[in-house]
Amino acid sequence: MVREYLYRKSLEGKERLLYEKKRKIKEALAEGKPIPTELRNEEAALRQEIDLDDENTAIPRSHIDDEYAKATERDPKILLTTSRDPSAPLTQFVKVISEIIESCRAHDYTDVILVHEHRGVPDGLVICHLPFGPTAYFELLNVVTRHDIKDKKAIGTMPEAHPHLILNNFKSKLGERTGNILKHLFPVLKPDTKRIITFANQSDYISFRHHIYEKHGGPKSVELKEIGPRFEMRLYQIKLGTVDQTEAQNEWVLRPYMNTTKKRKFIGD
Repeated sequence: MVREYLYRKSLEGKERLLYEKKRKIKEALAEGKPIPTELRNEEAALRQEIDLDDENTAIPRSHIDDEYAKATERDPKILLTTSRDPSAPLTQFVKVISEIIESCRAHDYTDVILVHEHRGVPDGLVICHLPFGPTAYFELLNVVTRHDIKDKKAIGTMPEAHPHLILNNFKSKLGERTGNILKHLFPVLKPDTKRIITFANQSDYISFRHHIYEKHGGPKSVELKEIGPRFEMRLYQIKLGTVDQTEAQNEWVLRPYMNTTKKRKFIGD
């Protein structure tokens, strides 16, 4: 899988070069200009390529385009697990992660979610999309579990219905990327569901909330009930490969100096 990932990535440069050559040929033909000198030896082959292009091949696709290309064709299949004891040797930890990822690929999982904790409190979340990535790393803050919600009778059992999904203020390019990673953890909506999952971004802190609603007094009377869990997330890294691929390229990293840039928002307004 590592070699396949690197091979796919190496193809992108070649495909982009071919695209630029075909673009120059098409522009010259459309404007009635001579074919560029450096392309005259390749003109016949490039024209044949142009004739064979369709909507899927006319513009080169990147590994980012392919990551979620088939996400809507089936429901996501998620493996949720916790990190090993931090006292375990790092090499053993990496070996276990690699085994988990390979096993998940073999069993057709779409994503792996790793939850980290410190002294019993969840403090980190890693979302790894399979089979090729990306992998997003989040800090977790202000975690309130379902068991810590005061009205335990009101929350009832965890619903299994496909939820309505609300993504608020993911407006930048990085925000759209982050929203895409989060939304594909959930199956396609069923219209009769009364379950709502919200990811609301404010100043690059993403609030997660989980509600159900009831219409006791008709369509204009809606009672919203929080059923937990509740927490905030802060993105600090996205890399293009899977969590076990140490050589995978970073797409975005929160650098220390960015914490002092108070007026700049990376995910939304």
